Amino acid sequence: MAGLTLRALRKTYGALEVINGVDLDIEHGQFVVFVGPSGCGKSTLLRMIAGLEEISGGDLFIGEKHCNDVEPRDRGIAMVFQSYALYPHMTVYDNVGFGLKLARTPTAERDRKIREAARILQMEHLLKRKPSQLSGGQRQRVAIGRAIVRKPEVFLFDEPLSNLDAALRVDMRMELARLHHDLGATMIYVTHDQVEAMTLADKIVVLNGGVVQQVGSPIELYQRPANLFVAGFIGSPKMNFIDVSVEAVNPGEVAVSGIDMTSQRIKADTTGLRSGEKLTLGIRPHGLTAGSSGPITGKISLIERLGNETIVSLALRSGKPFLAVLDGDRDLRIGGDFAVDFDSENARLFDGLGVARYPANTTGPQNQDLNL
Repeated sequence: MAGLTLRALRKTYGALEVINGVDLDIEHGQFVVFVGPSGCGKSTLLRMIAGLEEISGGDLFIGEKHCNDVEPRDRGIAMVFQSYALYPHMTVYDNVGFGLKLARTPTAERDRKIREAARILQMEHLLKRKPSQLSGGQRQRVAIGRAIVRKPEVFLFDEPLSNLDAALRVDMRMELARLHHDLGATMIYVTHDQVEAMTLADKIVVLNGGVVQQVGSPIELYQRPANLFVAGFIGSPKMNFIDVSVEAVNPGEVAVSGIDMTSQRIKADTTGLRSGEKLTLGIRPHGLTAGSSGPITGKISLIERLGNETIVSLALRSGKPFLAVLDGDRDLRIGGDFAVDFDSENARLFDGLGVARYPANTTGPQNQDLNL
């Protein structure tokens, strides 16, 4: 197995720059997820690592090997695609071992590797079936098994669960997490689903427009997003944003208010902030509590009662939507006035450029993790 190093990696199609100078270190054995909206460049970056897309600039190392011009088959990687790409006329056994057969692997060794992959993926009972006799999740296991028998240094997954229904996706996420633990392999996984990213990753790479927005653990990105994009993308439901203005600036703290919120003091990096400056306040829906005297009020536009929690959609004074996730079941009515409170320690301020303003005496996202 091996780690990867990406240095100033670029991909262009004529004048269009799809990947813009990505710097990234992936350690041996890490599960790294590339996440971002459609068209952000995550699949292109994965295909560059696989050798399926030419590198326009920069350097790619897999282990100690410089791989910019190395053929895909010689990179020590195996890729699992969104489509299963199974041969319909072959059994599971033959599909898993097809690559080994092409490589003229001796029959006994090929059989051992196929059955070992089947044991790891708990599909020994499926080996005699054909793809038409399998469920979507079982077909995806076969595709993964085909990768396992190659004993790659790096596994690459390109949105492998997107064709599955919601319940099966949850089951397969657990399967992939277990597989990573059992194999101890380096895995890179592409998805647009931030829940998959949060539950699977050791390290998340958030991309937008071919630019790395932030790199870090799931909890780091959730609790300390580097900018408005990451704050709005990571977390389900996504973070609420309120337009505010600076009322007063004190060392390490700023008083802000706006049309949708009464004055509140928020800890922040106050360097260069001035009275009247426009900022954005971010608050997670799960960080809100109901309170008749709360600083944020609005009219209830929708109520989702889930038993263990109640999701309340508000229309604020400005007309902006605002979401609160409250513990337990709440007896509320649509159209009623509702106020919420929050702990200022959990609120995040973003400046006019969308960059998070964390207090200088706390550890925030590091500049070297960003490509802003």
